[in-house]
Amino acid sequence: MAARQNIFRVRRSYNQWVANQTLEDYALRFTAKSARRWSAARVSNTALGAISFLALEAIGGSITLHYGFDNAVAAILAVSLVIFLTAIPISYYAARYGVDIDLLTRGAGFGYIGSTITSLIYASFTFIFFAIEAAIMAMALEMLFGVPLVLGYLICAVVIIPLVIHGITTISRFQVWTQPAFILLQLIPFVFIVYADASSVSDWTQFEGLNPVDSGGFSIVMFGAAAAVVFSLIAQIGEQVDFLRFIPEPRNAREKRRWWAAVMAGGPGWIVIGMLKILAGSFLAVLALKQGVTASEAADPTQMYLIAFNYITHSPEISLAMAGIFVILCQLKINVTNAYAGSIAWSNFFSRLTHSHPGRVVWLFFNVAIALLVMELGVYRALEETLGFYGIVAIAWVGSLVADLVINKPLGLSPAHIEFKRAHLYDINPVGVGAMLTASIVGIICHTGILGVYPEALSHFIAMGVALIMAPLIAWKTGGRFYTARPFVPIATDHQLVQCTICEHHFEPEDLTHCPAYDGTICSLCCSLDARCADACKPGAGYQEQLNQFLGSLMPKPVLAGLRSRLGHFLSLLVLINGLSGLLLSLIYFKTPVASPAEGLLLSVTLWKVFFILVIVTGVICWLFVLAHESRVVAEEESRRQNRLLMEEIVAHERTDQALQQAKEQAEAANGAKSRYLTGISHELRSPLNAILGYAQLMENDETIPSHRKEALGVIRRSGEYLADLIEGLLDISKIEAGRLDLHRDQVRIELLMEQLVTMFRLQAEDKGLAFDYHCPNPLPEMVTTDEKRLRQILINLLSNAIKYTDRGGVSLTLRYRSQVAEFTVRDTGEGIAPENVERIFRPFERIRTPGQSRAGTGLGLTITRLLTEIMGGDISLESVPGQGSVFRVSLMLSSLHSSTPRSISMPAKRIYGYHGSRRKVLLVDDDVSHRQVMRAMLSPLGFEIVDLGNALQVLATVEAERPDLVLLDVSMPGQSGWEVLAMLRQHKHTMPVVMVSADANEGHHAADSPRLHDGYIIKPVRLNLLLDTIASVLDLNWRFDKSPDPMAAIPAPDHGVLPLPKMEQRLALATLARIGHRKGLLEALHDLKHSGEAAEPFAIELTRLTNDFQFEKILELLEVAEHEAS
Repeated sequence: MAARQNIFRVRRSYNQWVANQTLEDYALRFTAKSARRWSAARVSNTALGAISFLALEAIGGSITLHYGFDNAVAAILAVSLVIFLTAIPISYYAARYGVDIDLLTRGAGFGYIGSTITSLIYASFTFIFFAIEAAIMAMALEMLFGVPLVLGYLICAVVIIPLVIHGITTISRFQVWTQPAFILLQLIPFVFIVYADASSVSDWTQFEGLNPVDSGGFSIVMFGAAAAVVFSLIAQIGEQVDFLRFIPEPRNAREKRRWWAAVMAGGPGWIVIGMLKILAGSFLAVLALKQGVTASEAADPTQMYLIAFNYITHSPEISLAMAGIFVILCQLKINVTNAYAGSIAWSNFFSRLTHSHPGRVVWLFFNVAIALLVMELGVYRALEETLGFYGIVAIAWVGSLVADLVINKPLGLSPAHIEFKRAHLYDINPVGVGAMLTASIVGIICHTGILGVYPEALSHFIAMGVALIMAPLIAWKTGGRFYTARPFVPIATDHQLVQCTICEHHFEPEDLTHCPAYDGTICSLCCSLDARCADACKPGAGYQEQLNQFLGSLMPKPVLAGLRSRLGHFLSLLVLINGLSGLLLSLIYFKTPVASPAEGLLLSVTLWKVFFILVIVTGVICWLFVLAHESRVVAEEESRRQNRLLMEEIVAHERTDQALQQAKEQAEAANGAKSRYLTGISHELRSPLNAILGYAQLMENDETIPSHRKEALGVIRRSGEYLADLIEGLLDISKIEAGRLDLHRDQVRIELLMEQLVTMFRLQAEDKGLAFDYHCPNPLPEMVTTDEKRLRQILINLLSNAIKYTDRGGVSLTLRYRSQVAEFTVRDTGEGIAPENVERIFRPFERIRTPGQSRAGTGLGLTITRLLTEIMGGDISLESVPGQGSVFRVSLMLSSLHSSTPRSISMPAKRIYGYHGSRRKVLLVDDDVSHRQVMRAMLSPLGFEIVDLGNALQVLATVEAERPDLVLLDVSMPGQSGWEVLAMLRQHKHTMPVVMVSADANEGHHAADSPRLHDGYIIKPVRLNLLLDTIASVLDLNWRFDKSPDPMAAIPAPDHGVLPLPKMEQRLALATLARIGHRKGLLEALHDLKHSGEAAEPFAIELTRLTNDFQFEKILELLEVAEHEAS
């Protein structure tokens, strides 16, 4: 399934920060097994460390003073038993599945959003008791140090924060360190009291309350009132399991017994210790009252323990110090737990409603701030009334939770495991939510006294009973279908940890599920925080759909349609908010003591006025909220629609991209095929060209060949060179386009190179009657680093074109060298290039044709020149004026060198007929017999002893037998390649020079990462001059030159004015043929004129040369000059 959502990096970073367990302590998620690194005893001790809070003594003292010993003790024992029994299943499931109280509530009948209500209840419990405990501690500070209460509240709140920031890591350490001192200070006063005043115990057991008339003996009403206050402690089990989830899983029977002991001690075991502390408070309150302390101060734990420590010492200062230290220690131990549990509860509450989680530490500050506000306002003083009402709601929650764990799961009405992940839960599970609401409503109704005195007194027990009955009843009625919104599919993995698609952290499989919106695994926290998926994994499980379905089953369609309208939303929201406001104002009215009916009437009128003012204010706010909600819904719908269109467009673009990629791959395949074809065809063409050019060069140098046949041989040679250049150009372009052209770093004598080029092209220019100038205004370095072949190729292409397209004037070459950069300028006075043709001339096979003389060429020279210049990191520019000439400028980086001996190529001006020194033996290895014959014909006349071989497998044996001075080795041969033969020779320590000869123009590089084993590389067809230069270089030979001028050297340009000319009619006939470019006709006419004796031999030879070079305009010029002179 394709992912519907894109994961943006900002979201990833946000979730990664939130998932930092150093501070988070696995809030909002499954407690990883790897994080349970403390022993079971250490975790249990941390949980029990919280049972030091003095609110227990305050509750015990308060209910004893009001309702007497019998009612107080009965309520303490009865409620403690209930709390103990309800704590067992809660502790077991939390420790077994590694979840806190909120995650446990989610999976045990309340649903994902339904447990938000319980999170608020639990969070309220934490800050209420935090405020109570901190207020007691502030009183101790006032007694010890005289710190004002307002400042004391602030100190007592702020001091807790550093101890809680790092979660259980710091809290467990703090509880271990303080536990011995707490136990000692907690127990020792009672030992001294019993020893010094044994009658105090009997006085306590006989105490009937402050009003003996109303509280004499056991009273069900007084029992219920006392039990109501004690029941407020039932939510303490939530703080216990927040620590119990860190108990490591047992691996054997012995560890399992320890596991059970730790769970029972840290879970339900808290109320055993708590019950003893409540009884201790009850005892100390009576003792303080006996010592003459007022009733209001007797229920204060600070006063209680001040009296108790007086039994240890007669020094008031020491007693005060001991009492103060004990109170401060107790309050620190409990409030680190209250603050920690509150931060987790608020995290759960807000993360589900806002899909945002700034971090547990933020909610730690939030919880402490609320508790501080409660203390400063003095709300904690209404202890009995506050806790009595709160206890009903807490009992309804815990009762529904226990009913699901104890009744529904064994009966199969709910899943056996605890499913806490958003992706698998309905937003609202009617089992837990319905049972809790029903029990709360019934309990509150009873608590108001509407149903009588006894239901009011036993309202908390009634609420517990209703919850225990309603949870299984609703589960049976609904068939348990609201526990899981989709089937749970375990994450299949061979690894202990799996990566989350969103935050990219690794988690255990229990904390992960598959997300169809992102098409990957997602951790429970990232799932909770995602606000864009719209619960795509569980359609119909949202609270809105559930509410609509529920109302639809109760109301007619027209009424339901009205509720769904804008007005219906407004009225529903207004009634809900003002109903809650009215409930709060009613509580204020009923719980506020009044001295007279007039005060009651005044309070009633005031509260009604406040209520209607709130109706007006909340009405405006509700209307704004409804309108804003509608706008948001429309915007979200439009956003989803646009996103859908955008995703469709993206998919279309992906298809297009795939098509383009496929076309690109096909083009690359075609280009590769073309390159392979060109490489193969060039190899096949070079083989016969090698024989053609080789024999043509030999026959041109043969003195026995008639002179008129040498002209034909010259044509053959030039045509072969033209084909070789064409093949070379095609291969160069193919390599450049394929990105496979390698550049070499040669050490080049730049001055020598320029001299060779100037000498070569000056002869060609003079042959056309052109001036050739060379300028070098700057001093040149001795050597430069560049690719000599490519630099030579660039300059030859530019100079050849300049001479080719210039008929009058001259050509100049200028070299400027400055700051390691060489600028070559080639200037001519030719026909020039029109502006519209400037780009065309650099395209492959583009030739600009102008009226008149035809120019020979492949159309590749300038294309290769530009590509080579760019690859070498240089720049080429062109300036041209039609009819006046062109200027080409090439700038290249040529780094200067000063200490090396580069390879240089000499260009003999005379014919070679031998060499100085002893006779050298050359081994020719080539599978093509014609190639061996050509090479033998080239080298034998020069005095070399030739040994040829056609089988590569026999090379090693032949070398060992013949001991040649040089090996000319073909690259491509059957059986073994030339490179393999070369490697074998070097392995056998044969060090003679080896020159590779091949039709593959791979620049002599067998492999980029292999050492250079050869001494030279010659490309077929073999040029005689290049072959001789290479041999001279590797064998260090000095050639013998013929003293007569080289017949191959260019002769000076003839003086056209002194040529013996034929008759006018023959010249006119020749001019007619030249004007139409009839080359064949011109050659035949010149041949006939020469053999008939009508044209002198110098005239025939010169015109034949011009005709072969297609220089028809030059021929016309020569004939016109001759005509002028004849006239």
